[in-house]
Amino acid sequence: MSSQDQATPDRSGPLSHVKVLDLSRILAAPWAGQILADLGAEVIKVERPGAGDDTRAWGPPFLKDAEGRDTKEAGYYLAVNRGKRSITLSLDKPEGQRIVRELAMECDIVLENYKAGTLARYGLDEASLRAINPRLIYCSVTGFGQTGPRRDQPAYDFLIQAMGGLMSVTGERDGLPGGGPQKVGVPIVDLMTGMYAAVAVLAALARRDRTGRGDAIDIGMLDVQVAALANQAMNYLVSGKVPRRNGNAHPNIQPQDVYACADGDVILVVGNDGQFRKLCEVLGQPAWAADERYATNAQRVRHIGELAPMLRQAFAGWQREALIAALDAAGVPCGAINSVAEVFRDPQVVARGLLRHVPHPTGVDVPQVGSPMRFAEAQLQVPAAPPLLGQHSDDILAGLGYGAEAVAALRREGVVG
Repeated sequence: MSSQDQATPDRSGPLSHVKVLDLSRILAAPWAGQILADLGAEVIKVERPGAGDDTRAWGPPFLKDAEGRDTKEAGYYLAVNRGKRSITLSLDKPEGQRIVRELAMECDIVLENYKAGTLARYGLDEASLRAINPRLIYCSVTGFGQTGPRRDQPAYDFLIQAMGGLMSVTGERDGLPGGGPQKVGVPIVDLMTGMYAAVAVLAALARRDRTGRGDAIDIGMLDVQVAALANQAMNYLVSGKVPRRNGNAHPNIQPQDVYACADGDVILVVGNDGQFRKLCEVLGQPAWAADERYATNAQRVRHIGELAPMLRQAFAGWQREALIAALDAAGVPCGAINSVAEVFRDPQVVARGLLRHVPHPTGVDVPQVGSPMRFAEAQLQVPAAPPLLGQHSDDILAGLGYGAEAVAALRREGVVG
């Protein structure tokens, strides 16, 4: 078997036989690399000597060392690079380009998110690397894809949320307090793009098992956001009506909104007519479920302007925890709006083991949000801390056959940091 077909001895997980060359930075493509690392793949992260991934500096906050001092490891970087190995290489030097090609010869997947055409200047584009390794799966992640009038333009999540329509349907309605477009509170387009990229490379990997050949994958963030408009896109396409911001209310399913109890807000999510009947029973208003204006979801959507004030009046007479308990018992989804701190104290989150602490090279444990994937017959890779800049340069180069003197020469020449 080739090295690509053998599992690394100290790795576990469904992808422990897979090797990934991660030339990307910031968030979208590195998120895909972290997903692959969680699944057991060996992910080699190539970074700029001296500076590394931009997100290393995107703080505060920074990880604290054992004495409580800031390290150079920003929380943003720590969120996206778990389980990877870091090597620093100068891609504008021929020796650095040669090392990347040597790594690509041994890898199954390349992830990169340079502007379209940039890596071709270094001979590290898809055509060049797949010429030396036809089994390679080369995934390019950009703001606008490899074609079209914007292919050469940079993009960030915030911009794509706006351009892709997400902000037009996110936020309170115009004319109300707080009204106006809002971005989502996490870089959701980056995250979705990373997930689409991971799915795409795994599909190409499955196809390679049948054909023996790799593939080139073109993922554009704007494409991802347009695809993720989902029901809002289809609402427009089938009706011709442009969706508008509607606060927390759902455009197609009602009642779904934030409602105020006597001592705090709750989220109500009624997903079908049966749940609505149970809601009415808990609220002591069974007649609402029999009223033809509210008996079916379609009618409730049409008449939510009349129904919502009655619900708000009914909810105002309840204590929050009492109402949540009553609706839980009735099978009606309802819950509090948790802060991030409360999320990690939630008994369900604790039971699922989503907060992990792993040893970090600085001598402290670094918190990590664990992978949400669970397998019955496969074990996920035991998480390793996001690497220090260039932490594995010597080991990776040694694996390519570079001796200590050769590595020292590369450092003197500025090829390796």
